[in-house]
Amino acid sequence: MNTQTMPTSTQGKTSFTSAHRVNRSLTASIEKRALEWMAERAPRWVTSDRLTVLGFSAQFAAGMSYALSRYDRRFLLLAITCVALNWLGDSMDGTLARVRHQQRPRYGFYVDHIVDILGATALMCGLGLSGFVHWQIAIAILVGFLLLAGESYLATYTLSRFELSQGIFGPTEIRILLIIGTLALVRSPYATIFGHRMMLFDVGGTIAAACMFLTTVVLAVKHTVQLYREEPLA
Repeated sequence: MNTQTMPTSTQGKTSFTSAHRVNRSLTASIEKRALEWMAERAPRWVTSDRLTVLGFSAQFAAGMSYALSRYDRRFLLLAITCVALNWLGDSMDGTLARVRHQQRPRYGFYVDHIVDILGATALMCGLGLSGFVHWQIAIAILVGFLLLAGESYLATYTLSRFELSQGIFGPTEIRILLIIGTLALVRSPYATIFGHRMMLFDVGGTIAAACMFLTTVVLAVKHTVQLYREEPLA
């Protein structure tokens, strides 16, 4: 879906204008070229809506695969495949709409983000059921994601700037880290940190949740100060 838009009001009617897209992630340049190449060659039966459904279905299936891996670790390999399919659907739907000049700004903005929220919830629930991470950590990751996502949506609306990444990390980098971590789980769910044996995803999840919480606070302060200066009291 096209997510580079924000709402404005013109003579009482709601319209959308493009927000500035910011993506400084490590894979941004390569990913953009690859997505455009695939979008230009995609058959007509491939549509943005179908790609959105693919992305959401794959993320939900990834959550189910993690949950089932509690009983058979081979389901982790299925989870990796689902994460890759989620990348394809979630990343390419908006690109396809732009290449074909079929953007639906309000519809795309809403559907893309509600799907992200529901998909992330399904994924974290699956991880929580997997036994490879404690429930408290899975919930902390989900809360951190929702807080960071909410801040991003508010910034898009108020600042006309859509942050696709924070620093060098974006959704694609997070998926890559998740895949690497999942491959490590196939071998062993534990890691040794300073001589202590700990669950690998507990360690990674704690770091991820802490980074998202901290990033949300920093961005909230930064954007609040910016808006305060841009809209001073008379």
